[in-house]
Formats: sequence, structure tokens, C-alpha cells
Amino acid sequence: MKQRMLGTLAVSEIGFGCMGLDFSYGHRISREEGIALIRNAAERGVTFFDTAEIYGPFTNEEMVGEALRPIRDQVVIATKFGFDIDPATGQMRGVSSRPENIRAIVERSLKRLGIETVDLIYQHRVDPTVPIEDVAGVVRDLIAEGKARHFGLSEPGAQTLRRAHAVQPVAAVQNEYSLWWRAPETNGILAACDELGIGFVPYSPLGKGFLTGAITAQTKLEKTDFRANTPRFQPEALAKNEAFVDLLKRVGAVRGATAAQVALAWLLAQRPYIVPIPGTTKRHRLEENLGAASVELTTADLNEIKTALAGLNVEGDRYAAAANAMAGVEAPLKANN
Repeated sequence: MKQRMLGTLAVSEIGFGCMGLDFSYGHRISREEGIALIRNAAERGVTFFDTAEIYGPFTNEEMVGEALRPIRDQVVIATKFGFDIDPATGQMRGVSSRPENIRAIVERSLKRLGIETVDLIYQHRVDPTVPIEDVAGVVRDLIAEGKARHFGLSEPGAQTLRRAHAVQPVAAVQNEYSLWWRAPETNGILAACDELGIGFVPYSPLGKGFLTGAITAQTKLEKTDFRANTPRFQPEALAKNEAFVDLLKRVGAVRGATAAQVALAWLLAQRPYIVPIPGTTKRHRLEENLGAASVELTTADLNEIKTALAGLNVEGDRYAAAANAMAGVEAPLKANN
């Protein structure tokens, strides 16, 4: 598989988002199945694997660490800090990027992953009580100490990104981005990445599964699946949003590609530094996703998609209100600024 650059960090052009293996989507596969799938992704050329302390919580990092330990020097592991999690119950109590909390989380993540250095460490969500300069300063120190190699931010505001980058160069921004969530195009994030040489990692590049065509208005989601309480995944919204899947299938029919492959190929065509991280629990879906790297959309294809998107409106918010409130937050200024 070809490589792309996240700042100065080289990774496979399609990564693997490990969250859904045992978190958020209701159906979870066993630890053994997850390890086997991660290793299969690596055998297929994936070198970029994404996890976080909150996934599980805790168990996802353990799974990823065990799966990749035999090939540690051949892969890039990304994880995240930034939530306040009760260590006894696993309950998320909010965000926390206090310096002492960052250090404690990173130490625990390294232990769970079974590694000495994490390749890419993201702030998972901006803490509205902590200046981003303080966060970037802690990560800068962790890099100097050999506990991390690169710094990333997930769902920051554009000005927060610029301020963080001034303290410690940011290798990657991880924000949601797909055909049905294109806010990075207009909120200044992609513009800042263009200007500063920062890589961009779209999470949920397949619209949390919807853009594959596997989910319709008739789909019954499990109660433990967070999408069941998401406005965009309510039956009426799904029915109205099927036009996006129809578009992908129409373009894919000409290219001999699936809807999922067209959705990923479209992202790859937006910027040379974009590295999507689709996730799955199924081997055939993994192979399908990685096949997107071989789908070359023509200028005519991209223009057709652009024209069609101009006439489509997405129905429903991407998250419930509480989760929406944590995205795009600008960190407070330092008191002496």
C-alpha cells in the first residue's frame, strides 16, 4: 500500500480505526477475533492503527498492543488522552487535559499497549478549562522524554489548532469527515492544515457505516449501539439520507467499486495528506475498504459528486447534543495573553 505523510510521520494511505472492535457499536467481537483482524490488516499493508484509552474503556488499547507487539517496529500506533474516566467503573465523567492527568493517562496507555513510546498521541477533545499551550507543552515534554513521537488533536477549533502548533508542531488532526459531514471544508480546519503542513485523519469516513449502504431506515440498531440515539440514524433521517448512498452506488457502478470504496476514494482525492481510518469487525469489509486505494476517481467523477452534493441536504445532527458540544471547541487563552 502507498504511504502518505502526516506532517513528518509516514503511514499507509488507509489506516485502521480499532474503536468498533469492542466499543460503541453494540456488536463486539472477541479479543482473539480482534487481534486476528488487526494482524490481517497489517498483512494487507496497513501500518497505521488508531485506538484510545476511552475505547472499551481500556480494553481496546490492550487488544491493539497485543496484536501489534510482534511487528512493533513496522507500524504506527496512535492513541488519545483527554477524558476523565473513573478507573473503577469506566464511567466517563467529562473531559480533562490537566497536565498531571495527561501524564497519568499516557503512562497507563503505554503499559496497556506494551510499548515504550507511542507514535502519535492526540488530545481526544479540547478541555475548555485548560489553555492549549499548556497541553502542547506537556506533549512537547513527553516527546523530549521519549514517551511520544508526534502530537495530534481531535476535533479542535481552527484557532486552537494554530496555537497548539506554535508550541509543539502538530502532525495530524483527527476530525470527522465524509461525504455527509463536510464541516472541515468550511470551518477553517483543512485551511489550517494546508497552511501549516499538518496531516488530516478523517474518522467515521464511511458515515459510521451508513455510506456503505448496509444501514437503511428498516435497520434495527442494538440498544447498546450509540447510533440508536443519534439524530442522523433515526428512521426518518435515514430514509431521507439514502440519496447519498444512491450517489455513491451510481458512481461506483461505472468504476466497478462499492459505495464504501467510492466514499473512501473521494476522501483520498481531497488532499494528498488525508488518511482515512475506517473500522470494521469483518474481514471481507476490511478487504473492501483497503480496495478503495485502487479506485481512481476521474475529474468527471469528482465533478459529478460535487454537483450532486450541492443539491443534497443531510437530515439530522451527527451526534446527540452532549457529544456535539465537545466538537470544535476553542481552548481558553492563557491568563497572560
